[in-house]
Amino acid sequence: MSKPTTMFALFIIIPIFALAQGQHSPYAGQQQREIKALSPEEIKMYLEGHGIGLAKAAELNHYPGPKHVLELAKQLNLTATQSAQTQKAYDKMHAEAVRLGKLIVAKEKQLDSLYATQKMSETHLRAIVGDIAKLQGELRFTHLNAHLEMKKILSPQQVAKYDELRGYEKGAAQQHGKH
Repeated sequence: MSKPTTMFALFIIIPIFALAQGQHSPYAGQQQREIKALSPEEIKMYLEGHGIGLAKAAELNHYPGPKHVLELAKQLNLTATQSAQTQKAYDKMHAEAVRLGKLIVAKEKQLDSLYATQKMSETHLRAIVGDIAKLQGELRFTHLNAHLEMKKILSPQQVAKYDELRGYEKGAAQQHGKH
């Protein structure tokens, strides 16, 4: 091998070798988590009943969320009746989201524990993953359904104003009318 070829090979091979040596899994450090599959922030979001983006299909298609409607009540000129209905929709959604979030976290903890103690079996795995999937589906339904309820409470003009205040298409909700 000639000297230039050798030098070229070293310039190529050494950085590749160094990269390979220094590569870590994106999971590195997560082995210290209480529940390996969930960050502390994710656990908090589940336990506090936050939406975590589960109702994005509704939110971005002109179906306001009760939490944000309450936050924007003044700008939306909610009537006393609308405020009460929105609060009721939020309270119902939030209570159910907290209940389901606690169950999801408990199931994730159970999943983690069975792996940590080397007691996982295919039967356990199928049951727990199925439970988690069902609970996550119920949680998403809970959040999406609250948005559906809000569409019945607000006028088309209020929906359009909500979209504008939230930074979505200005006035687009008026095209879709009240459902």
